[in-house]
Amino acid sequence: MKGIINILKPPGMTSFDIIYFCRKVFEMKKIGHAGTLDPGAAGVLAVCLGRGTKVVPFLTDTRKAYRAEITLGVETTTLDAFGEITKKAGEFFVSQEEVERVLKEFIGEIEQIPPMYSAIKHNGKRLYKLARQGKKVKRKPRTIDIYNIDLVSFEGKKLIIDVECSKGTYIRTLCADIGKRLGIGAYMSFLVRTKVGEYSLSEALTLEEIELLKKKDRIEELVQSLDSALTHLRSIRVSEDTNKILRNGAYISLNQLADDLIQPPKAGEKFRVYDFDNNFIAVYAWHTSDDKNIFKPERVFV
Repeated sequence: MKGIINILKPPGMTSFDIIYFCRKVFEMKKIGHAGTLDPGAAGVLAVCLGRGTKVVPFLTDTRKAYRAEITLGVETTTLDAFGEITKKAGEFFVSQEEVERVLKEFIGEIEQIPPMYSAIKHNGKRLYKLARQGKKVKRKPRTIDIYNIDLVSFEGKKLIIDVECSKGTYIRTLCADIGKRLGIGAYMSFLVRTKVGEYSLSEALTLEEIELLKKKDRIEELVQSLDSALTHLRSIRVSEDTNKILRNGAYISLNQLADDLIQPPKAGEKFRVYDFDNNFIAVYAWHTSDDKNIFKPERVFV
């Protein structure tokens, strides 16, 4: 079995709990996921089965979307609802216009310092383990992209936002930084991931649905194809004569394609590659040099 399952992770379970659940249901060990969700968060978790785990690096690079509730005027150790309160702002008033202005300031390429309560390693140790010991270490800021922030609702002390962002973004940190920019502090009081690449919350399966469909032997309704995770990449199809060498991971030139590209490839651009019969085979990248321009294999899936 190979493919991707779009799972609705419930709050209270870790991402590894979901992997353990899938290993038990599908009776297989080779299972991974594309992007951890905090235990208290809910939402889309793309789980890869069998050779589908080869897709993880490409799926991790895709955009992600979240809906977050922010509680203003209070700060916590973990930047979310599960930490200890460290500061309260007292009485305050913030207008919706001010909130909208601050949100716009975070759109674009920004630097973000990862929270202490995270799985990032420092000298071989997880930050959250150091944090639980009462230790605090200096973390290097990371460059991330916030593509969009929409204000969904605002009720004086709580606001709900929709965020579309790049990999590596900590929504907890974003919420806390918004509070700091407003001058009153804040923490993330709830989070749901609504999208990972092309996998959306509206199509995600609950654990109960997965168990039921597996018992009824309706696997085709559970598992999506490998290339469904890669629709953000352009596709190419090779000529019939190139089929055999494609499966061996050979280099490919433009004249070995079955169809002309509408737009020329860009240096480093990755493509979904199909054989002449439209079977998904691999991900290739376009490489340019003074003497030869070719497609080179990044990952072969057969």
